Amino acid sequence: MRDHVVAVDIGTGSARAGVFDAHGRLLAKSDHPIIMNRPRENHAEHDSEDIWAAVCSVVRTAMSQSGVAAAAIGAIGFDATCSLVVRDAEGQQISVSTGGQTRFDTIVWLDHRALKEADFCTATKHEVLEHSGNVMSPEMEMPKLMWLKKNLPATWEKSGYFFDLADFMTWKATGSLARSRCTLTAKWNYLAHKVKGWQQDFLQQIGLEDLLARGHLPEQTTPVGESVGKLTPLAAEALGLTTDCHVSAGMIDAYAGALGILGGHAGDPARLENQLALIAGTSSCIVAFSRERKPSQGMWGPYYEAVFPQSWLVEAGQSAAGALLDHIVRMHAAGGEPTAALHQKIVARIAELRAEQGDALGARIFVLPDFHGNRSPLADPHAVGGISGLTLDTSFDGLCALYWRTAVAIALGIRHILEKMREYGYVPDTLHVAGGHVKSPVLMELYSDATGCKVVVPAMSEAVLLGTAIAASVACGLHRDLAAAGEAMYPGGTERLPDRSKQALYDRDYRRLLAMYRHRAELERLD
Repeated sequence: MRDHVVAVDIGTGSARAGVFDAHGRLLAKSDHPIIMNRPRENHAEHDSEDIWAAVCSVVRTAMSQSGVAAAAIGAIGFDATCSLVVRDAEGQQISVSTGGQTRFDTIVWLDHRALKEADFCTATKHEVLEHSGNVMSPEMEMPKLMWLKKNLPATWEKSGYFFDLADFMTWKATGSLARSRCTLTAKWNYLAHKVKGWQQDFLQQIGLEDLLARGHLPEQTTPVGESVGKLTPLAAEALGLTTDCHVSAGMIDAYAGALGILGGHAGDPARLENQLALIAGTSSCIVAFSRERKPSQGMWGPYYEAVFPQSWLVEAGQSAAGALLDHIVRMHAAGGEPTAALHQKIVARIAELRAEQGDALGARIFVLPDFHGNRSPLADPHAVGGISGLTLDTSFDGLCALYWRTAVAIALGIRHILEKMREYGYVPDTLHVAGGHVKSPVLMELYSDATGCKVVVPAMSEAVLLGTAIAASVACGLHRDLAAAGEAMYPGGTERLPDRSKQALYDRDYRRLLAMYRHRAELERLD
């Protein structure tokens, strides 16, 4: 009986796989690093064949550890970062790198080489921008494609397929050119609520009038939870599965995480609107759903049916969250390579220092966390960060104080997003947190106390894998729809209420954060 599914999550630095039963229990998981090429500032590239090999490895390992037979797997699902995979007309690798290496055929989501192209898109003021917070981000696929056509014309002329990474995985697995509604709506300016989702006049304005034909992009999309086909014999052998295994439509990783932690509320749309997903790792994404379209400035969306049917999704976030803490550790004289062990050592020392000093720890240090631009709510990819209050202290305790205050700034950045969401009609009161930050007691405390929200942490920590498993379970008929699957597979969670005695402290810090935004703008206006 095919009563199990496999979920694959492709992140920034690794691929992971998990084997799940129909009740959402994770029976085994495995992970494997993937290569990233950083040839110059703002450029980041993957090798899609390296990713596929890593995926095959982790699926085989997880299956072996689970003890589940291949014949019991009803479907496999893929989620991934919104990275751009380019293939030639024969489906073979072709370089997107200024270094010319053929293997690097994928522009990573965090690559910011297309800043000028993103600005050009914003200047068009086209209707599609109403679904991107009226600002185009260089992390979206259109600016990346524009950059490719302009700067690597030989690659453009030879190209025959363009994929979001999750769609590349479903193509590699099935041979199907179907594209996910989740990926195209969220990252390709496809308007799923319209009869014709592609806006050809916009493509002409930005010089990509040949995009659909050249990239083999379809007019229609496949919703989350639907099968795009079954595994080919070649893919089944590589993955250690069978050709009777369905492949569910791909998902953006953050949205898979949102499905994993909010899927249990999908059957009650009114309640769902009060619940937000915070997928917190290298970067952070906040995902909210609503029954009505709520246009906003500086947030991505609203996207129609990017996850749930007849529902609008809006995304906000920080381009650097965990990455910013890594940077602080790496740049400080008492820091070093930001390993998990070093982060734990710093967090433990912060607890000791706070016990001794209380709220005085780093009290005069203020951090503006926009070290990789401001994704939300300012939607300014050119924004830069800042630190006020530094001294000549190069001690480890000095690093801990700076780390603590950086964590405070990250949490206050989330508060800034939530305040703006309320202005646009959202009513968030609960943050469901998933991702690497659930392992940080510092950040988990701050996400509640600095925002004033109740925080829920799922009992099963692999929310992104779970969301992909939920979609896969629907694709093979294990559950009738996403709401039923979410209810059946959500593991429950633990709640943390904000410490109201800290409200005045963080209210003051929040006012200081807003003052730093004003001061940055003032400095940049000066001749």
